[in-house]
Amino acid sequence: MRTLTRRGALGLGAGAAAAAGLAGCGSLEPSDGTAPRPGSGKNRSSRPTAPTARPIGDGSTAYTGKQPRQPEAPVPLEPGETPPQFVVFSWDGAGEVGNGLFPRFLDLAEEHGASMTFFLSGLYLLPESKKRLYDPPNNPRGASDIGYLTDEHIKDTLAGLRRAWLQGHEIGTHFNGHFCGEGHGSVAHWTPAQWRSEIDQAKSFVKEWRTNSGWTDLPPLPFDYDKELVGGRTPCLLGQDNLLPVARELGWRYDASSPGGLQVWPARKQGVWDLPLQAIPFPGRSFEVLSMDYNMLANQSLNSTNAPAHNYPAWREQATQAYISGFERAYETNRAPLFIGNHFEQWNGGIYMDAVEEALKHMAGKKDVRLVSFRQFTDWLDVQRPEVLDKLRTLGVGQAPAQGWKRL
Repeated sequence: MRTLTRRGALGLGAGAAAAAGLAGCGSLEPSDGTAPRPGSGKNRSSRPTAPTARPIGDGSTAYTGKQPRQPEAPVPLEPGETPPQFVVFSWDGAGEVGNGLFPRFLDLAEEHGASMTFFLSGLYLLPESKKRLYDPPNNPRGASDIGYLTDEHIKDTLAGLRRAWLQGHEIGTHFNGHFCGEGHGSVAHWTPAQWRSEIDQAKSFVKEWRTNSGWTDLPPLPFDYDKELVGGRTPCLLGQDNLLPVARELGWRYDASSPGGLQVWPARKQGVWDLPLQAIPFPGRSFEVLSMDYNMLANQSLNSTNAPAHNYPAWREQATQAYISGFERAYETNRAPLFIGNHFEQWNGGIYMDAVEEALKHMAGKKDVRLVSFRQFTDWLDVQRPEVLDKLRTLGVGQAPAQGWKRL
């Protein structure tokens, strides 16, 4: 097996987080030979199944009707009503490489009634033998700063994506080649026209995986990606300013690429909802950290993915409590949504995956808590009265309404 890596890049957080918060870039690592966790999805007896499909294009995707397992239509908050506590768990890359993490977290979401967002890297559906179909802006044809998946792992990824959508999750985009170094080829320097090219290619790899692979014995993805795709997250949180005009033209409803937001109620940026990773408390440290597994890693082991194992228990607990502290701070005060980013990785013995799982379990089931996708959260935002959202935005980080919600 090979290791698939993304080069680390810097996307500095706001305020104190800027001193130590690295933007999520991540790596995908194949299984280390350990057996799948109980409940990883390998032996589950039931799976959501697609209704009758109407093929789109070459049959890589299909229209299967309204997406299952969606919440009831959102309604506007009444003046003085306490808002829900929204939490969005999102995944960059969304490739299954034999470590069982995609089904593990689909199982977890199913157990707790959660919806999530999976930001798919388009290249994860393109066989390496066809890599020259990818023409990345300012980079050689076929180049990528993440590895191409093996054919078997592409098939596993397709299976995960099918199940995710039928289970009610959102499929967004993490674009393609993950170029975020310092050079001219970095997404930080791409023009709007180049972003449009990257998006068109990312969509084509999803919509034409059957043609590109030659596989005719696999079912289609059960959605129309032109309609499904309404937002994304850029590699290393770079290049948002030039992406947003394209996102607006394409009708995207949100972007999750801002580097280091705060735990406050969001606003639109260039006409698109700006839903950033956020600075959250980092227990035992004087600074805050961005709400992503990569940033925990960077601050605990200086970006090493093979640190001494004796550190793992303390680091796992610190990461878990960081997520929980960010959640509790919002839940008990301004109810600002919490956005958490992850990768399907096993850095430092997989402690960050354990931390995410424990944090989700802590949040699930609490009064007023809604574990939703970015798309579902945007649905809610779009029906709110502007004057109500304006009042919510007056509340700072950790600031509750001075006289209670009824008088806000």
